[in-house]
This record gives sequence, C-alpha cells and structure tokens, in this order.
Amino acid sequence: MRIGFIGAGKVTRTLSRHLIGAGHTVVVSNSRGPETLADFVADLGPGAIAGTKEEATKSDVVILATNWVNVPEALNGIDWRGRILIDATNAYVDAKPDISPAGVARSQAALKGRTSSGMVAELAVGARIVKAFSNMPMMWIQDFTPNKPRTVIFTSGDDGEAKRLVIELINSTGLVAIDLGPLANGDALHDVGGPLSGIEFHFVQRLR
Repeated sequence: MRIGFIGAGKVTRTLSRHLIGAGHTVVVSNSRGPETLADFVADLGPGAIAGTKEEATKSDVVILATNWVNVPEALNGIDWRGRILIDATNAYVDAKPDISPAGVARSQAALKGRTSSGMVAELAVGARIVKAFSNMPMMWIQDFTPNKPRTVIFTSGDDGEAKRLVIELINSTGLVAIDLGPLANGDALHDVGGPLSGIEFHFVQRLR
C-alpha cells in the first residue's frame, strides 16, 4: 500500500519505519518542498519517497502528522472528497506542545467541547477520517524489530470501510489496532486529556 504523510517530524519518521518494514511505500511531504527532504527519506531507506503535499495526498491512505497549530495550512488546497485521512494529530494549542496538566487543560478549553478530529473534518471536507496514532508518544513504539511489543493503537471513525482498511494497515506492522467506535465518541476517549490518552497498552490475548 502507498501511504502519504503531511508533515515530516517524529510521527512520520516512526510510523514510516513500521510501514516500510511491513512492505508499504511512504510518500513524505512538508511545507518547504520535497527538495528539503532528501536526508529524511534517505535515512528511512528504500520504500520512502519525498513528494509534494499534492503527491502525498494521492496515496491510498494519507496521514496528517503536523503540529496542531499547522493543521489548517496543511489541509488547505486539497480536494479531500473520498480520500482516507488518518488524523494523527494532538490538539495542543501551544506552538511547542505542553503535556503538563496546565497545558492539557488549555488545549481542552480551546476545543470548546469539540473533538480534534471533528475540527479536522470541518477543514478536510469530504475526507473519510480515522483517528489513530495520537494516543501516545512516538518513543513508545520505536522498537522496529520483528519481536517488538504488540502495542495497542486506538482508532475511531464513522466510515466503516475506511476504518477497516486503517485497522488492517496498523495490524500489518505488528502493532494492534483497537476500534473505539464512531469518531465523536472514540475521539473523546483517546484525544488529549481523554481517559485513554498517554497510557501504554500491549495486546496479549483476547477471549472470544
């Protein structure tokens, strides 16, 4: 599968390594142009391509991996209708994310009762949005070995087909996707300050 990234920071670097290891191709974009990403994609190795935002968003799945303050600019200028967009952002309102209780409280207050992915949906009209990858620091999933922990990645979304594809994508990397249901309810659970945010879970077994 071809996965496009908007943003070229820690989230993109970490998730790209998992995806490339699972045989997927990633297209990385940023606001400064693909020529600035040569070292970034070279470090990721074969399977990584530098591209424009427009090229990244033509992928099978697009991952929004920018700082929250840059989200409006990152989503602007793209026809999102029908595209699968994974929202991997955290709604920290400070230019430098503040994970202190006071910082989290400011971020929650700024949302004014809305969820972050709900706000992303307002900006990416027509996108098939799935919230994922935002409930933990990337340092928790920087083991890229075959026997890495089966870390739980929470997902939520309203488009069942898009969510199933994202869940399959996550599971293909050796991580484990857990569906929290519709976007509004699930997003509130693993959004900044939510009860499942900032907690590391490992999948061991499930009784059926």
